[in-house]
Amino acid sequence: MMEQLVGLDHVVVVVRDLERAARDWRDLGFTLSPRGTHSAHMGTGNYTIMFGEDYIELLGVLAPTPHNAPTRDWLARREGIERIAFTTTDAAAGVAELQARGVAATGPLDFGRPVELPDGGSTQARFRTFNWPVDEQPGGVRLFACQHLTRDAVWVPQLQRHANRATRIGRIELLSRDPSAAAARMARLIDATPTQQDDGAWRVPTGGARADLVFLDRAALAGRYPGAAVDPLADEGAAALVLRVADLARAREALAAVPALDSPSGGIVVPAGRASGLMLVFEQA
Repeated sequence: MMEQLVGLDHVVVVVRDLERAARDWRDLGFTLSPRGTHSAHMGTGNYTIMFGEDYIELLGVLAPTPHNAPTRDWLARREGIERIAFTTTDAAAGVAELQARGVAATGPLDFGRPVELPDGGSTQARFRTFNWPVDEQPGGVRLFACQHLTRDAVWVPQLQRHANRATRIGRIELLSRDPSAAAARMARLIDATPTQQDDGAWRVPTGGARADLVFLDRAALAGRYPGAAVDPLADEGAAALVLRVADLARAREALAAVPALDSPSGGIVVPAGRASGLMLVFEQA
């Protein structure tokens, strides 16, 4: 694993209507942060869903800028996970390491956004990021790394408690026409080792106890979640976000009004139409 990477930091779920998406995810039992607005050159706003060490970011374009042009192009085709972020301890060193290996990484870039706190106060969240080349998209997702300069402004304890009892991201399952090649490409970019699973899927660890990336074809995905509608999902791209929950029974209660299926492993599968184009799978931690 790259020396400066800790593991998965968050997933960026891009949406066409940010306020509608926020309502949809609240209906799934998540606590959302107050809406944030990024700096003007980014032209985006977000809501976050915070867990113990990682999180989900719902991202919408507020104003077109050159920086968010790739996101706008992506949204013209679909909603869902457009980017995956890794936690980095040193963004500048991460860029240097990748460039030394012949990967045309860019950065670091510093930016911030104001944060409204649950007690009525406010603060500033600041980040330093770097990006892998935009044409490196294993499994149909772009990659970047995030160094949190003001961690306490993002991981607010009140925002980490969810009615569905979700505690962390367990894995991200990505559809690919060639899962082996996509996994190998991802592993090369973060200096990891892929392993094949029993159903033919390929697992790439992101570091420590953080979420795994799993690359699989449509048949393997359908086999994992019988009865789930997998045909509408893109051939290349993140298909399922698997979340660990502290209490699966309480998760079922929180999701009682949502059409859902049981997975063979005993988890709960929420269809992509209810979660911004992304299947959500809740599994006991």
